[in-house]
Amino acid sequence: MPAMSSSEVNRFKGQLTTRLPLTWLSLAFLGGIILGSLVLHSTRVWVGLALLSALSALLVRALPTRFRKSFSNIPFSSVLFLPFSFILLAFLFLGSARYQSSVPNFDAFHIAFYNDREYDLLITGYLIEPPDYRDAYTNLRIETTHIDTGDGDLKVSGLLLARVSANQTFHYGEIVRLRGTLKTPPANEDFSYRDYLAAQGIHAYMTSAKATILPGQGGNVFSAALYALKEKSLARVYRLFPDPESSLLAGILLGVDTGLTEELQQAFKNTGAAHIIAISGFNISIVAAIFVILFSRFFGPRWGAALTIVSIAVYTILVGGDAAVVRAAIMGSLALFAKQVGRRQFALNTLFATALIMCIWNPLFIWDVGFQLSFFATLGLILYAEPFSNVAINILERFFPSSAVEKIVQPLSEFVLLTFAAQLTTIPIMAYHFQRISLVSFIANPFILPAQPAVLILGGAAVILSFIWFPLGQLAAWVAFPFVAYSIRIVELFDRVPHGTIFLGAFSIWFVILFYAALFGLTFGGARLQAWMRAAQARVRAVGVGSAIVALMLALSLAWRALSAAPDQLLHLTFLNVGSADAIFIKTPGGDSILINGGASATILSDELGRRLSTFNRRLDWLVIANTQEEQLAALPRVIERYPPAQVLWSGNRQGSFSSRKLNEDLTSQAIPVSLAETNQTLDLGNGATLTVLTTGSRGAVLLLEWKNFRALLPVGMSFDALDELQNGASVGLVSVLSLADAGYAPSNPPEWIANLNPELIALSVAADDLNGMPDERTLKLVKDYSLARTDQNGWIEIITNGEQMWVNVEKAGK
Repeated sequence: MPAMSSSEVNRFKGQLTTRLPLTWLSLAFLGGIILGSLVLHSTRVWVGLALLSALSALLVRALPTRFRKSFSNIPFSSVLFLPFSFILLAFLFLGSARYQSSVPNFDAFHIAFYNDREYDLLITGYLIEPPDYRDAYTNLRIETTHIDTGDGDLKVSGLLLARVSANQTFHYGEIVRLRGTLKTPPANEDFSYRDYLAAQGIHAYMTSAKATILPGQGGNVFSAALYALKEKSLARVYRLFPDPESSLLAGILLGVDTGLTEELQQAFKNTGAAHIIAISGFNISIVAAIFVILFSRFFGPRWGAALTIVSIAVYTILVGGDAAVVRAAIMGSLALFAKQVGRRQFALNTLFATALIMCIWNPLFIWDVGFQLSFFATLGLILYAEPFSNVAINILERFFPSSAVEKIVQPLSEFVLLTFAAQLTTIPIMAYHFQRISLVSFIANPFILPAQPAVLILGGAAVILSFIWFPLGQLAAWVAFPFVAYSIRIVELFDRVPHGTIFLGAFSIWFVILFYAALFGLTFGGARLQAWMRAAQARVRAVGVGSAIVALMLALSLAWRALSAAPDQLLHLTFLNVGSADAIFIKTPGGDSILINGGASATILSDELGRRLSTFNRRLDWLVIANTQEEQLAALPRVIERYPPAQVLWSGNRQGSFSSRKLNEDLTSQAIPVSLAETNQTLDLGNGATLTVLTTGSRGAVLLLEWKNFRALLPVGMSFDALDELQNGASVGLVSVLSLADAGYAPSNPPEWIANLNPELIALSVAADDLNGMPDERTLKLVKDYSLARTDQNGWIEIITNGEQMWVNVEKAGK
């Protein structure tokens, strides 16, 4: 590579110290954090070295001119003159000092001091965030105040993550008393939960705690009001939209991304669209633009910018403020500030200054995967978006006139080239952390991104309007729905592309370093790329043929969803894939919806129902409780808030499990009528279809669904008494469909029972990794000559019948 001329050297000096000072200073500080993690010295030592470097810079600067000229023959100092190099060293050592100061000291007054003891502890504290509800448990983040080791309360401090049982309700600021063993968060070769939590200031972990809410309130009034608003907004999202659309919007608008099923979350990851699920810089930029337009119109440019910065800060706190969100919020605020004070914003300075501010606040951000992905994606946009756009223009101008090129290049840049620019700089990080690369993401994202502004703006408008007048919000939600549904369907479509994801296995950090060294070497060393970087072209709004195509697809999506949920004069019986439990969805010929039980996972059940119920009417006509065991009902307390039943038919002991008690309380509080099932009771489902309770007892009920010649036996609450009462099926007669009881447990499915019923199809609801080893091998041998569909192999199982014939659809082909 040819040597730089003197004019190039002088220009580089000027950029180094006047145009990019924050970039270099920030890089030095970030490098110092890494140095501090590798070289152990006290904070005082690092601060002393920083002061020494700063003094050296002052001394060199104070030297007479004739002495400073003597350095001009040294090549290194011709580029990085000496005072600035000493300043860089000072920032390097300050970064090391900041890291060392963040290392916690676990004394007897810190909660982590009591980790890994062999006995239960009593810990008191208050919730610093809203609870994180999952299917099988709830995560609580607690600011601890006292601990009782057996000798009375001792004052402590520090954050604690506690995992408590599901279906308990908590709120920000509530004071709780926890009982359980305190542990150090685990770490292994693939993922260090310890480091992940440490970056959030958490060093103590309770894997299974019993929580009791105490009188009083912690936290502050502002956060309490903000999180109360978030909780109400989340409830509105689930009222306005069905699942999985509501869960996606909860992630996009409020940062609550735990409602999506594991399968759908994996589909977003496989297609490189995981950034859509949660709050990202893309979302923040749209929110900031809306705030600027609104506030500037009413309060003028300066006050509008100030109010926008405050609103961005409030929104960041509201959605949880992870590293990617904070990065986007700070960058947006700095850009607004620079515009108001009349300074030209230089994007690299802003990006690195943002990283500096974040790592001063929390130096452990530098190891946060979200921070790394967000930082390098933004860096890719800054470095390569314009060059890629210029290359596209040059190529297109060879084949099209300039007027046509201008119309083509803008949507091409916004939806294809920007995505490629961001992914170019994030591929090594994804390969290192996730050990996979999504090839299909380069195709999928241009289809997904155009709909996202509408998802955010219209979805947010629907939630806001619902607080003013709910029917108005519901109308806005119907307008927003096609855009959200389109996003999910496109992701699911591209997830089915074979070989769309390359799985790499263990990935060396040295490859990541070499990749970036080569990439940035070409970027800053190539003459052509330098010319691209200096070029500046005005951007115009993205308007093109693609918008019309997307709009047409969205309209078709809404029409398809409405038609798929409309009555078709057929009976649909669907065994939902909820693991080793029963969740049976019935759609009658007249369009009524009946749910029998629900399984253990609220996330999965909500997703399954959302795909089957009408967007415009998400109420269940009947909820039938046919088994009151915990794993059969655990999903229902949360799901009935989103899909409320008009009536409930209950069979079994209401106090039979924690979830049955909770469900009973919730039904009572919501004034939903509940009737107790009786033997031989029949529900008229319309058009001649009926659901009959053949037996009922403390364990639940055995149900028979009939329509014309079609008969389906559903022994959800099977018991030995029920077998005797039904004479091992002899009193029932032949059936079209039989559901195996208790996930295929042999004593619940005796040979006489199968033989007397002689079903045309047998359905088995069981988890692929059933903890009890179900289905029983004896049961499988017993039914080997029958047609068998299994949820662990086939996913959901849908039987459609006109009363004379039946057709079977499954989610996926199995054995």
